[in-house]
Amino acid sequence: MIIITAPVHQILLDTLKEKGLDFIHDPKLNYESLIEIVNQATGLIVATHIKIDKAMIYKATQLKWIGRLGSGMEHIDVAYANEKNIDCKSSPEGNRNAVAEFALGLLLNLMRNIHTSSQEVKQLQWQRELNRGEELLGKIVGIIGYGNTGTAFAKLLSAFDVSILAYDKYKTGFGDHIVEESTLENIFKYSDIISLHLPLNAETSHLANNSFFNQMAKKPIFINTSRGGVVDTSALIYGLENNLVKSAALDVLENENLNTYNVAESKQLNQLLSMKNVIITPHIAGYSHEANYKMSKILLEKLGIL
Repeated sequence: MIIITAPVHQILLDTLKEKGLDFIHDPKLNYESLIEIVNQATGLIVATHIKIDKAMIYKATQLKWIGRLGSGMEHIDVAYANEKNIDCKSSPEGNRNAVAEFALGLLLNLMRNIHTSSQEVKQLQWQRELNRGEELLGKIVGIIGYGNTGTAFAKLLSAFDVSILAYDKYKTGFGDHIVEESTLENIFKYSDIISLHLPLNAETSHLANNSFFNQMAKKPIFINTSRGGVVDTSALIYGLENNLVKSAALDVLENENLNTYNVAESKQLNQLLSMKNVIITPHIAGYSHEANYKMSKILLEKLGIL
């Protein structure tokens, strides 16, 4: 039995049917309901809304594999799964282009005041000079994290005749005609734009803290389409208020369940929302129809089903 806890493209369901595999597809499953039936599962296909922790895996006595739609395995206890000989696969190749295009869209939006000027026109304000923006041509872009989405972002940026610096703690030798391999120090020193493309783990949690923003020499545009926990929200607000960051685009937040916000979290969100130089979107960078298809197809291939 395969249990699917996330919305998936029809190709995934059709393929499982064609292969004669039994499955349950219920995107409304929560942690409590899944742990009650997980002992029936030989395979799990998940997104991000259910944590596949040690307790869940311990209950999954028949589980052979876990398939993650998209990128980021922080909500899965991969180490414990491997101890139990459970194979874990993800499909970051499926949505990397969607994320890269979205990051580029956010960047151009900030540089040319697209969203804010559109809102002004809706209020019958025609502000041309006040919305004079900047071109991307000739800028220096710093990419932190050069995996699937970082490389896809660099590929798109290369058409704009920019200089690209990239840093990845776990990769070397990737410099080419598109990107220059860099240090964090040089990214802080030279970048007009800094974009994060990182997983969330113990090393990256709150990587973007006060020290991070204090090192920025050129008051860059800051973009995060990776994971909200990589950025300390209070530090970003500090950076914006103290002119260390020119503007910011966030597709992710530390806490994306807005209904659970405490007083401090609500205050921080309201501060960000009140700033004209900040864009916040609801974790949709990887959400394209094409990515939905590709993530399902790639996961099926990696699991040996397709």
